[in-house]
Amino acid sequence: MEISTSILGVKEENCMQVFYNLETAGTDYFHIDVMDGKFVKNNTVNLMTKYSEYLNNITNIPLDVHLMVNDVMSFIKSFMAFNPRNITIHYESAKNKEELMNWIKYIKENNSKVGISIKPKTNIEEIYDILQYIHTVLIMTVEPGKGGQKLISETIQKIKDLKQYIVKNNLEVDIEADGGINLENVSLLKEAGCDIVVAGTCIIQSDNFKETIKKLKL
Repeated sequence: MEISTSILGVKEENCMQVFYNLETAGTDYFHIDVMDGKFVKNNTVNLMTKYSEYLNNITNIPLDVHLMVNDVMSFIKSFMAFNPRNITIHYESAKNKEELMNWIKYIKENNSKVGISIKPKTNIEEIYDILQYIHTVLIMTVEPGKGGQKLISETIQKIKDLKQYIVKNNLEVDIEADGGINLENVSLLKEAGCDIVVAGTCIIQSDNFKETIKKLKL
């Protein structure tokens, strides 16, 4: 299982050192939580733009961009500049499937992988028909918008159902989980079928990044 470290809680005054420490500790991705203050309450646009710019200049660790925004296309274009491994957009941001497919097409045409994220209350079946066009499904295991929340246990069943559908239909789609993930519950997500987990507070607030990431991967 791979680890995408959310840098939402990293303080700006020592961010460069933290990024370096995370890289040497073995994180697989840097998770960029972009919030516009509209789709979700918090606004992290300026900070995440700054962090993405820093990271693009100092590391080869891929960026895992998660857009929690209303004006999706303008943010896709903004964060494309940082050559992310993938850009994840919210299913709930689209007015209809046609708009969603236009975003997916644009991201792929610009040499990035595509992820679709769904909130805890969105039924997993709603995105089954677009799985063949994307690379990753990001299951929100908390309500999007802020770090440090407790994982919603019902979302684990959603991961199991999605995994079963992917295997049954021979699809090549990664499952990523995001929200409230720590050393106590990560094994449940792995057993459910996760390929990538997003962890922020659990890693950033630990005394030893390398040891924490290693334990999360076990």
